[in-house]
Amino acid sequence: MTNREVELLAVGAGPANLALAVALEELGVDGLAENSLVIERGHSVEWQRGLLLPWTKSQVAFAKDLVTLRNPRSEFTFLNYLRSVGRLDDFINMGSFTPYRVEVSGYLRWVSESLRKVRIELGCESTSIEPVRNSAGTLTGWLTRLADGSTISSRYLVIGAGRDVYVPPELAGLPADRLIHSTRYRSRVTELDKDKPYRVAVVGAAQSAAEMFRAVQIDLPNSDVSWVMRSIGLRAYDTNKFTNELYYPSYIDKFFEARPEGKEQILREMHLTNYSGVESDLLQELYTGMYLEKLSGVEQRRLVPMTDITGARTDGDEIVLDLTDRKTGKTNELRRDLVFLGTGFVREMPSLVRNLSTAIGLERIEVSRQYRLKLGEPSDAACYLQGVNEATHGIADSLLSVLGNRAAEITQDLLARRAGKRVNGVHRAPAEQLTAVPLTADGALHS
Repeated sequence: MTNREVELLAVGAGPANLALAVALEELGVDGLAENSLVIERGHSVEWQRGLLLPWTKSQVAFAKDLVTLRNPRSEFTFLNYLRSVGRLDDFINMGSFTPYRVEVSGYLRWVSESLRKVRIELGCESTSIEPVRNSAGTLTGWLTRLADGSTISSRYLVIGAGRDVYVPPELAGLPADRLIHSTRYRSRVTELDKDKPYRVAVVGAAQSAAEMFRAVQIDLPNSDVSWVMRSIGLRAYDTNKFTNELYYPSYIDKFFEARPEGKEQILREMHLTNYSGVESDLLQELYTGMYLEKLSGVEQRRLVPMTDITGARTDGDEIVLDLTDRKTGKTNELRRDLVFLGTGFVREMPSLVRNLSTAIGLERIEVSRQYRLKLGEPSDAACYLQGVNEATHGIADSLLSVLGNRAAEITQDLLARRAGKRVNGVHRAPAEQLTAVPLTADGALHS
């Protein structure tokens, strides 16, 4: 086993940590960027790789890229990417603020390949992260364990790996090769026989379920598809310009300073702007397609609204779903070959963060306005959380809208700490004190 040392380790090479890498290169001093590493478990930099389909679009304006709202003169803007690949005129001529998802993914890959100081390593999966303490018990850094058995030591840590996928408990026991979450759609559907008449269930009522419902018609054209949802039907995102102002980076301060009751109301009323809705153009396309199927007399796709999946099991080669009608309470069986999940992600902190919190000995996971994990003890080590702070920083936290500004705030906080400012009365510990000390299950030091 080998161990490497860096000053800053960022876990995940998605938009959040790529924006941070850009900020480190543009704002960093004294070698921080040169001693920073971003690791990514995938073997390529892609955006929403599970549903990276040719026709899918971003719901966010192109100017909300990794850097434009922070520094529109940056070389890492989306427009500069288009110029570098010879597509700027064509994009402008399209007359759309929202690029195709493959364009955003190409832009992220271009940024990752254009960085000159921050290093990115692909195919590098983090399995766990542990606090590192010196002989006096002071937390001085982090030890990240990788799937290949090696480790990386760092003083600063940024976790931007996204949330854990959500699988409804009723479906959790189904065979993995029959239960396909949207994050795995593209890789799994290519393994299937395109001409086979599969019986498919799509579960969920939001954008990812809608995209799979449409994609199955193309990828598995002979399939029979039932779209099961708890809601009364499909709803469009609320994207009016007044609610969109709550996605401004400047709104984060207002949300952060709001009372708990105020935060709860904002998140509740903003829910349909980002969750439980479908992009309006896609809704129109889906309705038109199903209408044309009715005209032809061949209906291979149907919606099953107001329905709970109250049980699931295998019966030979079949998946049997117990469907309970929320209007009547009656239950019937739906027999399928495949189940596609558009059920999103777990709302609580990712398991990687929760396990780290337990190892530190934290009673709860809290972050500062600068996204720094509150450690509850004197330390000059620091851990930052990206994309999982909706409860404290607002609904835009998991989206592209605030990437550049958030990256700048984290970078500035890091630079302030590196400048030798005291943190709870403690200066930075010397690098040679970064030695791991065994911990008990409750986070206490072994004697």
